[in-house]
Amino acid sequence: MNTAKADIRVSSSDQNEDRQLIAMQRIGIVRENIYMDRQSGKDFNRPAYEKLIRDLKEGDLLYIMSIDRLGRNYEEIQNQWRILTKEIGEDICVLDMPLLDTRNGKDLMGTFIADLVLQILSFVAQKERENIRERQKQGIAAAKEKGIRFGRPEKEMPKEFEKIEKEWERQKISTDKALSQCGMSRATFYRKLRKYNIGKNNKK
Repeated sequence: MNTAKADIRVSSSDQNEDRQLIAMQRIGIVRENIYMDRQSGKDFNRPAYEKLIRDLKEGDLLYIMSIDRLGRNYEEIQNQWRILTKEIGEDICVLDMPLLDTRNGKDLMGTFIADLVLQILSFVAQKERENIRERQKQGIAAAKEKGIRFGRPEKEMPKEFEKIEKEWERQKISTDKALSQCGMSRATFYRKLRKYNIGKNNKK
């Protein structure tokens, strides 16, 4: 028996999958046939999607919200489309692009139009990702020029760092005790130590 299934991915923990779930359930897909991954799209290691691929059979119908659910870039989207439609032999319906419904136009002209639309949308999806990354890089560069710092604020040296460092250097206190007194991790302590020693040498 041929089955309708759906693939949902939300790319980060702050995204809500309800919109996609509601859309899939409205077209009659039961919850157990909806495969959902909640993780970044930076790679295609998606457990639910991989299970979906294993479960799909020839003649099944797969619903996805948009073409970028199939990959991060032009090549990945094209490859996944080929695997699904050619190797497995199931149909795909892309909800936000009705032209990409392989149930329609099974003749040569219909296939040509679907392939053409797929190539254009795959290119657009990749270009949009590239544009987003470029805008992020430009935004970060502009913020840095204004003196805005990213990441955790640098931990300040305690006032008694020099005293602690001397005692540690003379092996009067252990490394663990020095870390405890400074309130630092081992990596931070050694980084501060290098910075302190450089500053001390420059004063000579």
